[in-house]
Amino acid sequence: MLFVTIVLDGVGIGAAPDAHLYVERDCDTLGHVLAAEQPHLPNLEALGLGNIRPLPPMAAASAAAAAYGKMQEVSAGMDSTTGHWELAGLTLERAFPTYLEGFPQDLLDRFVAASGVPGALDGGVASGTEVIARLGDEHRATGKPIVYTSADSVFQIAAHTDVIPLDDLYRMSDIARREVCVGEHAVGRVIARPFTGESGAYTRLSAKRKDYALVPFAPTLQDRLREAGVRTVAVGKIGDLFAGVGFDESVKTASNAEGVEKTIAAMRKAVDSGTPTFVWTNLVDFDQEYGHRNDAPGFARALEAFDAALPQILAALPDGGRLFITADHGNDPTTPGTDHNREYVPALLYGGPAGDLGLRSTFADHAATVADFFGAPGVSGTSMLNG
Repeated sequence: MLFVTIVLDGVGIGAAPDAHLYVERDCDTLGHVLAAEQPHLPNLEALGLGNIRPLPPMAAASAAAAAYGKMQEVSAGMDSTTGHWELAGLTLERAFPTYLEGFPQDLLDRFVAASGVPGALDGGVASGTEVIARLGDEHRATGKPIVYTSADSVFQIAAHTDVIPLDDLYRMSDIARREVCVGEHAVGRVIARPFTGESGAYTRLSAKRKDYALVPFAPTLQDRLREAGVRTVAVGKIGDLFAGVGFDESVKTASNAEGVEKTIAAMRKAVDSGTPTFVWTNLVDFDQEYGHRNDAPGFARALEAFDAALPQILAALPDGGRLFITADHGNDPTTPGTDHNREYVPALLYGGPAGDLGLRSTFADHAATVADFFGAPGVSGTSMLNG
């Protein structure tokens, strides 16, 4: 038995009813990217992506190969941790703290004191590429790490590897997670953001990024699966979003292409072993490389690359297996802002009955679907396994 979930990070499918309470009310990641760039996505179209709602120029499939629908987030927030936790059956009634005007000075002071650094450069609310371009030279001259945030619940620490070695950056990030970002400042993630290069040409080392998430407050989907004897494999940043909780194996990746490669490898390993397995993958490039950088052409090319890889993924899926394609939030590269968006997410379930899944009232329906497939009890949501 094999169930594979692939999260297209940031690939939302239209503004949620409460989007006006967040950053952009006119967000529509897939709709806007398809209209502006017209990527060629024949395999996603065949599965039924265009059947979920009108997505011109994509057509609705006359006979969709998958069950199709969309899911609405219940939890407060629009960040990756919140979205993935709800996909795993955990709903947040209170959003993780955010700092839309930057971190308070007392929090920065606590970080400096706890980590033993000579000070911190306050990057405010910024994109990662912009902040290292703006403060990278000062960081190299002073040895002070750059600390910044976004509209998401994150405490990000950027450092040049020639100034602060990776192990030291990871150490101070761990300290920030355990000793600084706690209580009222318990952000969803502390993120170590190493970079390299010279003045005017700094480059983030995305493959060396490390996320320090909160430990989930209750048993997750993957916990329940392990109790039922199912092997759980995280590919990409999935493991980090749950602080490693509930996974037998966590495979890091540096790109969407590597994420697809590692997913197929995990699928083949599961088939060869005969062990019931849940593979959960996050493809982060849509969000990290293109959504946050307002790069609609790049976003479209990434969609085309994933679409081109779909036949390989489907070929690796055994008879009776299931593939679920979804997202965790939106990140519309055509809107003025560079942050996440509060959007519906697509739901494409391949391998069982095709048809319209309609609007699902919570991301937790994904958790219920996976649990139902493996016969694992104790998971919230409503299964979509039989349409």
